[in-house]
Amino acid sequence: MQLEERVAILEAEVARLKNQIEHQTESTTPWWKKVSGKFKDNPAFDEAMSLGREYRESQRYDLVEESQE
Repeated sequence: MQLEERVAILEAEVARLKNQIEHQTESTTPWWKKVSGKFKDNPAFDEAMSLGREYRESQRYDLVEESQE
């Protein structure tokens, strides 16, 4: 196979992949819209968010205490 043939095959494949990606992004819903509202009124999710918030806040207080020492 000659170099010109190989380059032509590669160019065609790149064009096909670009076309596939363009059509895929046009027709799909963004990921965040798919998951938005999935955990509404879910007590386990609410508790997880509360625990995460408490943990982050506890880390802030530790940093403040360290900087005052």
